Amino acid sequence: MLKKNINHSVCRWTYDFLQLDDLCRHVKEIGFSAIDLVGPKDWDTLKKYGVYSSMCNGAEISLTEGWNDKKHHSTLIKNYTDHIELVAKAGYKNLICFSGNRKGMPDESGLKNCVDGLKQILPAAEKKGVIIHMELLNSKVDHQDYMCDHSLWGVELCKQLGSENFKLLYDIYHMQIDEGDVIRTIRQNHQYFGHYHTGGVPGRHEIDQTQELYYPAIMNAIKETGFKGYVAQEFIPVKGDKIASLRDAVNICDV
Repeated sequence: MLKKNINHSVCRWTYDFLQLDDLCRHVKEIGFSAIDLVGPKDWDTLKKYGVYSSMCNGAEISLTEGWNDKKHHSTLIKNYTDHIELVAKAGYKNLICFSGNRKGMPDESGLKNCVDGLKQILPAAEKKGVIIHMELLNSKVDHQDYMCDHSLWGVELCKQLGSENFKLLYDIYHMQIDEGDVIRTIRQNHQYFGHYHTGGVPGRHEIDQTQELYYPAIMNAIKETGFKGYVAQEFIPVKGDKIASLRDAVNICDV
């Protein structure tokens, strides 16, 4: 029986070897009821099983083409304006976005461009009660050249936007690689973090004793901030029983 202090989820793409119906059944059997990174075409399947879309996607262009480049703004503004309506109508509240890659652009310029673009969709998000989350990704191993690769850059973006409907998706795996100091960062900046992802370091596999992060302490730090959002498992399972890996990860994080 889960303790209900943490709202658990799992990222769809890491279990995409399963049909979504099957993943929904496993999620419910383990004892939680949310799946991350599911778009509108699959929401009916989630609703059929009473599973919540804890982080919606589908409005983004790509991880590399994002809000830091003004040439994408017209497309992104239309996509996100439409998606905010869809998300709200479906009864959900979280929608992911990405900074895009630097491509030689200074971080200060990218920050200003993100502010200029995101300010054009935030009134709609605020009206509909939808929270836009920009994901922090590492640029050292997995996403070379990605701009939103350190917490302080993302926090400054939050400060400049000044809206409760814009938060960061703090990916523990990614930020351990690029900056470390995970617990202190969470304690100091938790008001800007609206969602969390997990993953084992190194390798992005199971979050067990084979990797360097100690998730019970991290989860206790998150709980102590009063966080009421979702923590989604985003590791790529490599053990034979991949459903057992998910169950174990949820139990490890259930503090």
